[in-house]
Amino acid sequence: MICMQLIVVLIRIFFSKCMMRFKFKVDLLPRDTDLNCVGDWVVEATMRKKLNVLSVHLTSSKSLVGVTGVISEIQKEKKGRDVYILGSANVGKSAFINALLKTMAINDPVAASAQRYKPIQSAVPGTTLGPIQINAFLGGGKLYDTPGVHLHHRQTAVVQSKDLPSLAPRSRLRGISFPRSSVSADNVEQVASIENGLNAFSVFWGGLVRIDVLKVLPETCLTFYGPKGLHIHMVPTEKAYEFYQKELGVLLTPPSGGENVESWKGLESERKLQIKFEDVERPACDIAISGLGWFTVEPVGRSRKISQSKPVETTEELILVVRVPKPVEIFVRPPIPVGKAGAEWYQYVELTEKEEEMRPKWYF
Repeated sequence: MICMQLIVVLIRIFFSKCMMRFKFKVDLLPRDTDLNCVGDWVVEATMRKKLNVLSVHLTSSKSLVGVTGVISEIQKEKKGRDVYILGSANVGKSAFINALLKTMAINDPVAASAQRYKPIQSAVPGTTLGPIQINAFLGGGKLYDTPGVHLHHRQTAVVQSKDLPSLAPRSRLRGISFPRSSVSADNVEQVASIENGLNAFSVFWGGLVRIDVLKVLPETCLTFYGPKGLHIHMVPTEKAYEFYQKELGVLLTPPSGGENVESWKGLESERKLQIKFEDVERPACDIAISGLGWFTVEPVGRSRKISQSKPVETTEELILVVRVPKPVEIFVRPPIPVGKAGAEWYQYVELTEKEEEMRPKWYF
């Protein structure tokens, strides 16, 4: 399963052995994102996982972008069979079903009647307790809303319920590039020292993620995509432990509140990442934190490229250590091409005619 936290939510619709996959909430993607690039990227990720996918749809339950295409594909493949909406907890399945029913109701009296069923939308896992049958199709077959699959490796599985709303994006994501002077730092000297690179510094993403920078280029940049309520703080690595103990629940939230902080077990899981890159003109990779978001590793940040007057120093690899709570997982993946810059560096894979035929189609 592809892990693209926050903005890439996978909902599967099964017809016996058939499956369609949807990436929705595209209205949360950064402005000027080229959906052609994103669609191709999702298909490539699906192919790498060797999944039996009929098609990929980029949709939004809020603006209804792409929903008509989903309905057309369902009607084409359903053939009187039942349709099941599956996905992990708190990814927006109920909102997706509402969008389907609202759009189908325009031409389908059965779907119009089914709109009386309103799936409950909540940030708290477990709202839907069992499969719910909905008479939504004219001509046979039922639509089933299902309980969310609880994935133990997501951040939502380790934070308290009161903090869950802070992990849900409410508006378009906006990448926060680091280092930059507006990112929180202890003092002016630290901000100035960033000009020499991120080496020997630690970056905290709320109280949920710590990134120790062991070896990067002086121009290396990390760009974060996630909930706006999670602030980024930087300290020298030698002071990182003391800073975390002092500021947990204060500057570093979530966790929030006295009881939550007292019961918090800390960042017990650690992964050392050795990131190789060949082209300084494009990001090396994304590092996704399950259930939270991701940050993109750029060997040379875009602002540095523009102002660079001398050849960029090269190195064989970049080395980071990422710490998260147990059992949250850390995924390394090819960088997703978001924003205007994504369309500039993204490279389409050249395919043979046979490969093109076997490849799932994508729509938005």
